Amino acid sequence: MQQLLFPNNIQFWYETLRSVSHIAYGGADFGEVISTAGRITEGDYDSWYTEWAATADRVSAEAQKALEAGHEVSARDGFLRASNYYRSAEFFLHGQTCDPRHDHAYDRSVECFRTAVALYTTPRIEPVEIPYENTTLPGYLYRVDDSGTPRPTLIMHNGFDGTAEEMHFFGAIAGVERGYNVLVFDGPGMPGPRHHEGLVFRPDWENVITPVVDFAETIPEIDNDRMTLLGLSMGGVLAPRAAAFEHRLAAVIAIDGLYDLGEVSTRNIPGTREEAERLLRAQSAPELDTALEQLMARDPISRWAFNHGMYVMGVDTPRAFNASYLDYTLADGIAERIQCPVLVCDAVEDMFFKGQPEQLFEHLTCPKTLMVFTTEEGAGAHCHPGAMRLAQARIYDWLDDTLAGTTPAT
Repeated sequence: MQQLLFPNNIQFWYETLRSVSHIAYGGADFGEVISTAGRITEGDYDSWYTEWAATADRVSAEAQKALEAGHEVSARDGFLRASNYYRSAEFFLHGQTCDPRHDHAYDRSVECFRTAVALYTTPRIEPVEIPYENTTLPGYLYRVDDSGTPRPTLIMHNGFDGTAEEMHFFGAIAGVERGYNVLVFDGPGMPGPRHHEGLVFRPDWENVITPVVDFAETIPEIDNDRMTLLGLSMGGVLAPRAAAFEHRLAAVIAIDGLYDLGEVSTRNIPGTREEAERLLRAQSAPELDTALEQLMARDPISRWAFNHGMYVMGVDTPRAFNASYLDYTLADGIAERIQCPVLVCDAVEDMFFKGQPEQLFEHLTCPKTLMVFTTEEGAGAHCHPGAMRLAQARIYDWLDDTLAGTTPAT
């Protein structure tokens, strides 16, 4: 998609487009996004934080006044937008040593979101804590209504850099509109568990999803035979990985599909894949360390990805982060173990994982669909920001049709 803002910094443009995409479900207003972007100095991370935080502060203050005056719908809408703006503000602050502004903006994002969802009458949106090992995972349960009727349910999570709260705009409300209950959560490595408990990502995602499915089965309004798992961005490898081992799922949706993150971490290293892996996992590889530092210096996307990656993987060096990616794969027969239907989404202009959806699709032996989103539709960027209503319509129509042959629980 053409860069309408930040013409020399694709990352700033993509993250702006990400906020624009949330207009479709109440997470932003066009004028607020454009005005904020116009105040930001291109490529300046401090400027990015300052201006998004200023907008978030202003919008949340107005929402608070509306709440105190008894205007609950206006307050709800304002707090939803403020939550998304605080999320955007802290986006570039992640690193192995975190900027303290990161914690403040993240906590404000969650606080605003929880204030907003408490003001909904329909649907009911309830914060939940999902038992996981010796702690809990934070999330939200969206109920279509109070009838107690078991309904098909979408379990969904974000990916490498997104929050559970953001999933409100990335599919949760869209699901409720179509009669689905929705269970959203942050897993290890995702913002809630990483910020407050130090939990980092793990490749064996089935050991995260199985406790979530166990929890879902305790909720009377969830039809245990019609639970679908949706993973967004890096969730496009995590969700299929879980489905390879957790067979209570009726379907899986990967937005966008990923097959092997090791391919991403080795593609800029000369030599064979085997040689690259050996260097990444070596006790010492000073030449590669220098090359990765140089890549960070000249490429803003790599710089941000490596810094954020060290934070969410719990490692100390760019090489250790790239080595961690080697374990996030569906190769060696893992993809072939999936039994339920899988929807693999693909974006023709994906600047992060080009070609990965097709690889996943080719290796699946279960019922499968490849859904391609194009530039002409305004949906060609990674995870389809800018065409959210179109994307949600196609994805949920696929899910409606896929689940149509199943028998509701009684």
